[in-house]
Amino acid sequence: MTITDTASVVRSADGTSIALFREGAGPAIILIDPALSTHRGSARLARALAGQFTVLSFDRRGRGGSGDEHPATADQGREIEDIAALIEAAGGHAVLFGTSSGAALALEAATRLGDRVTGLIAYEPPFICDDARPPLANDLPARVAASVERGDRSQAVKTFFTEAIGVPAFGVAIMRMLPLWRHAKAIAHTLRYDFAVLEGTQQGMPLPLERWAGLTAPTIVLIGSKSEAFFHHTAAALADGLPTVEYESLEGAHHGSPEMSPGRIADRIIARFGA
Repeated sequence: MTITDTASVVRSADGTSIALFREGAGPAIILIDPALSTHRGSARLARALAGQFTVLSFDRRGRGGSGDEHPATADQGREIEDIAALIEAAGGHAVLFGTSSGAALALEAATRLGDRVTGLIAYEPPFICDDARPPLANDLPARVAASVERGDRSQAVKTFFTEAIGVPAFGVAIMRMLPLWRHAKAIAHTLRYDFAVLEGTQQGMPLPLERWAGLTAPTIVLIGSKSEAFFHHTAAALADGLPTVEYESLEGAHHGSPEMSPGRIADRIIARFGA
């Protein structure tokens, strides 16, 4: 059985059903996916970690096999409650690994959930803390939400990829021909959660470090050496401003590595947090 075969269900505090997939044995690690992704995006990383960890992969609320009892809201606190329920299902303690907006969510969860989180690896949180890349437009979340509301999910996904991620027009044209475009459209309504967890961190201003002042878990902000400079600047700012945070650059890795080529990431996680 692989991690993508059969889900169990965990109930979050508001009654939302969260689809959970387990693999492996050892200390628990929870994988938190980025925007427009389900647990299937973490499958390779899960397999690479399963020899050392009990890997818990899940569909964030509103995605894949998970429900959402509050489909008209975008409260990051709900997603943190989801992670708390997963930690409870794991035995009360877990390491968190998050990618991109999932890394931002993991950082928020680790701050709020205290010693239930025994370690954190935040892979490339997409905060913009200086002029290394243009800030996101303040009205971007509203425009994406408006596209979803009027039923134009393709436009919502296009706007997100071009403005938030920086995919050029020819890249979007290629993506439209791939299955990932259909999958992205199916969960475009959940982008509101990604924007909510990133609120106040993508305007090119110094990071609101007080937001994570309660973080006690040993934390690595991991950045691929091939990734854009703004990711590295963010990691350095977090490491400089928060006492439990380390910044590491992983040679040869890039923003898509957790899904496409996670071997080195898994090795680093095992070395730092394995049994």
